[in-house]
Amino acid sequence: MAVSIDLKPQENRAALAERAVMSAPAFPAQPLDEKPSLIGLSREELGEALASVGVEKRQIKMRVAQLWHWLYVRGVADFAQMANVSKDLREKLSSAFTIARPEIVTEQVSVDGTRKWVLRFSPKGAGRPVEIETVYIPEEGRGTLCVSSQVGCTLTCTFCHTGTQRLVRNLTADEIVGQVLLARDRLGDFPDAATPAGAIVPSEGRLVTNVVMMGMGEPLYNFDAVKAALAVVSDGEGLALSKRRITLSTSGVVPMIAKAGEEMGVMLAISLHAVNDTLRDELVPINKKYPLKALLDACRSYPGLSNARRITFEYVMLKGVNDSLEDARQLVQVLRGIPAKINLIPFNPWPGSAYECSDWDQIERFADHVNQAGYASPIRTPRGRDIFAACGQLKSESERMRKKDRDSLEAARVTELAAG
Repeated sequence: MAVSIDLKPQENRAALAERAVMSAPAFPAQPLDEKPSLIGLSREELGEALASVGVEKRQIKMRVAQLWHWLYVRGVADFAQMANVSKDLREKLSSAFTIARPEIVTEQVSVDGTRKWVLRFSPKGAGRPVEIETVYIPEEGRGTLCVSSQVGCTLTCTFCHTGTQRLVRNLTADEIVGQVLLARDRLGDFPDAATPAGAIVPSEGRLVTNVVMMGMGEPLYNFDAVKAALAVVSDGEGLALSKRRITLSTSGVVPMIAKAGEEMGVMLAISLHAVNDTLRDELVPINKKYPLKALLDACRSYPGLSNARRITFEYVMLKGVNDSLEDARQLVQVLRGIPAKINLIPFNPWPGSAYECSDWDQIERFADHVNQAGYASPIRTPRGRDIFAACGQLKSESERMRKKDRDSLEAARVTELAAG
């Protein structure tokens, strides 16, 4: 996310909100495509999909290469645009599969240039269509996309707005990759594709250069889908984001950390936020299951860890809770020996939150102490607060459907089928 060490306190939220672009532009509702998606599949899986519609075995490898190029280099969202694929095959693929983007419910643009999309996906067992939020943060020379891995979350971190929403379901690999494709569409970021109507065209160099799995949900509780999605995002013949530009953030699912390093190989970020088990149990309840010592031992053993591949520790600054100089001293002690960067995150308020952001002077004193101990400790610039796009503010309106509602919906479907 956006980082700076020369910051000023943010303006009043109400003043920011008055200046924000809150609904740019409107999007007509479109029916969600229930056909299986080709997005997010491995090459082997894509080959199996082609075989299922009658592509001969000797042609599979060539056809997979063609589709991969159209999907991830050219960024097309319609089989009809695949000019070097035969019309017959395009029609077969269109009948059996989809490559459509997520439906955009709203698109908001902050006064600081941050963009937030509310995206809608098909139910896939949740009972009704679900919605998630994806955020794009423009910076000089780069652009970071904050991607969600779940609808809702199970972790109930007390300072996080997403934690107030129960888990609805995991996102699938195509839904995770779809967020990246959608953002690149809206930013005019596919070099050979025509700019879509109404796209927000970035200034020179403002592209999706970094992906952070820091949106809604705990990525390591959706391991397989996240792994599959990041394999597509980092593939050198497609979207081609370096694994050093992809960061996975976890609240501390200790048994999966080494596995993530071995099988994904991306950069690691830890939502730390406290320097002792008593406080972390309160702020990040997963700590009761995987306490600090176990978490930090897993970090010390993270595959590929080095000064060049440091772990980022995220530390939200909560006034009177975890922001004392004694906390800073303990933070340095508990991280000793781990190649690390410490991101200090000014708390981003949300309705009903019990916390306040630390005073700016105190954040700077905290940062100075950590810096003097030899750790880089940038203070993250609060971005997109006016549109609730900042760290810890994401939440959708999706909820698990009640059993009574599921039964009523199923009864209606049965009646409709009988009438048909």
